[in-house]
Amino acid sequence: MTNTGNFNTGYRNTGNYNTGDHNNGDRNTGNLNTGDYNTGYFNTGNCNTGYRNTGDHNTGGSNTGNRNTGNRNVGNYNTGDYNTGDYNTGDYHVGCFNTNNAEKVYYFNTLMDRSEWDAAEKPLWIYRVRPTEWVNSDEMTDTEKTTYPAHKTTGGYLREKDPKQAWAEAFDGAALVEIELTKALPAFDAEVFLKITGIDLRDEPETAPLEANEICINGVVYVRKEKGEKK
Repeated sequence: MTNTGNFNTGYRNTGNYNTGDHNNGDRNTGNLNTGDYNTGYFNTGNCNTGYRNTGDHNTGGSNTGNRNTGNRNVGNYNTGDYNTGDYNTGDYHVGCFNTNNAEKVYYFNTLMDRSEWDAAEKPLWIYRVRPTEWVNSDEMTDTEKTTYPAHKTTGGYLREKDPKQAWAEAFDGAALVEIELTKALPAFDAEVFLKITGIDLRDEPETAPLEANEICINGVVYVRKEKGEKK
């Protein structure tokens, strides 16, 4: 079993009273947790119930912060989903101490009805963005092994990617119809999208048609003159 500690059920646990595999800490139920009292998988922190939480005392999934109930919150003490801020009860809030669901939300820096966004068809490729990836110990660099010594117990660690790299990898498999759906999103702004993702969906600039006496060479337009014609 290769456990380090007492009263473990599973494999490669470091700590005590773990049920599952590759836990680093105490009283975890599940796999690949770092911290104490976690129930679920890939939690970093303490007392999480759910998956891929970073922080403490979260119930739900993919929360960054502490004591959230819900999913994908950035902040603390949220009840609901997709909140940025603290103490929100409801969904999609940016701010603190809100109780109602947000009716208007910023998309691409534009305030608009959330219902319009919810009703829009979303391209599937944006759900394939993976900002983290599990890396086995034999695939880790020497620097990573030194920085994350717990890999010896867990068998690897959760590597954070450059955000734009993650976007690029997801976009690489996008079909043409998905690209068009991306550009058709409500309030879509190609400049904002480029800054966030590094993906350029800006339209090609339209070029004015050449006159009969003009010629374009390597992007430079020249005006043809008859011999002896004054400029």
